[in-house]
Amino acid sequence: MTEILPYGRTRGAVVDSLAAAERILTKLRHDPAGLVVTLSAPLVLVVAFGYIIGSAIQVPGGGYREYLIPGLFVLIAVSIIPPLVTMSRDAQLGVVDRYRSMPISRTAVPFGQALATSVYGLVNFVLMGLCGLLVGWRFDRGVWRLAAALGLLLLVQFAMTWVGLYLGLVLRSQEAAGQLSLVVLPIAMVSNLMVPTGGMPTWLRTIAEWNPVSALGQAVRELCGNPTAPDAGAWPLAHPITATLLYAAVILAIFVPATTRRFARRPARNWPKTTKPARAPMGEAA
Repeated sequence: MTEILPYGRTRGAVVDSLAAAERILTKLRHDPAGLVVTLSAPLVLVVAFGYIIGSAIQVPGGGYREYLIPGLFVLIAVSIIPPLVTMSRDAQLGVVDRYRSMPISRTAVPFGQALATSVYGLVNFVLMGLCGLLVGWRFDRGVWRLAAALGLLLLVQFAMTWVGLYLGLVLRSQEAAGQLSLVVLPIAMVSNLMVPTGGMPTWLRTIAEWNPVSALGQAVRELCGNPTAPDAGAWPLAHPITATLLYAAVILAIFVPATTRRFARRPARNWPKTTKPARAPMGEAA
């Protein structure tokens, strides 16, 4: 009997996670405005960077758009904004508290959100690839290496989703989540995603070369056969696939248990303080 219980618990957690993912995807499907914004993002990024900004940028070893498209793949993969906003909204509206009161696995909702993010992330990657093909991007090393690049992108996106979920549970406010998004984007931009780092000041170039998103960008470009940024002796750029796997493993090892513990923990309630009845003055009748 004791050997069957763990299997039953695991199976129940998987079913609960799939149900949570289905809820999120169904909610997105019934939100036409949000769906249009999500699906149009790749086209907007390609036009903004590929034509408006990219016309003034030269990349050694190839065209700028071939260099850019893998960077835009990575920009989508490392974005924590969708899970951050979703979880902070659910926490603010009390949805998370209702989940806690239900007889479901404590890991179901975070895992469901991570799975849902991977699903519509895959759709975004496909749309970005189609937009890239239309503007001249090509992958020259075969379908299997392209699949490996897609696998790295999905792995990193899955890992970064947990960062967004944890921060959403900590902030518990849509307004704070929106303000944090303004801080996260510049961190991703200080990298080799949009431009090679050779023209940066030495101190900034060092930060950009050791930025984890630069390693993922370098890995995707190598696997697709696109122009890469010079490594300049930086270990993550010289071994980008290994570095990306290590970064993803560290993020998952930290934020998966931290998020599940945070989700399972009930917030302290601020009960109203009781006041003692006023004592009648001496000499008056009770």
